[in-house]
Amino acid sequence: QLHLTMSEKNELTKSLEMVQKELQEKESEMKREMSKYKDRLLQAENEHQDALTEANRKNEAEIEACQDKINSLEQFISSQKLEIEHMKSNKEELSKSLKEANQTLGELLKTKVR
Repeated sequence: QLHLTMSEKNELTKSLEMVQKELQEKESEMKREMSKYKDRLLQAENEHQDALTEANRKNEAEIEACQDKINSLEQFISSQKLEIEHMKSNKEELSKSLKEANQTLGELLKTKVR
């Protein structure tokens, strides 16, 4: 009986050792898998951050180009306003000169008719 019990104990001990070894192997495998996934996650995060940085750089460049265009257009508008004011002034002067010329012509015609 004792011999049988000792034999069962040895078998159970071997079985327990095998189960523990299997568990350790599975734990090691799971740790390796977790490590791989962490590496992949880190790589994905880095790629995402790089993409965001590049997108921000492009957006900033576009914003700067648009701002330059706006400034250029504002300068153009300002110069056009000055040109319009200059033309209005010239128009007034021409109108005044035309009026004076018509008066002079009228006087000359009156003088000629007499």
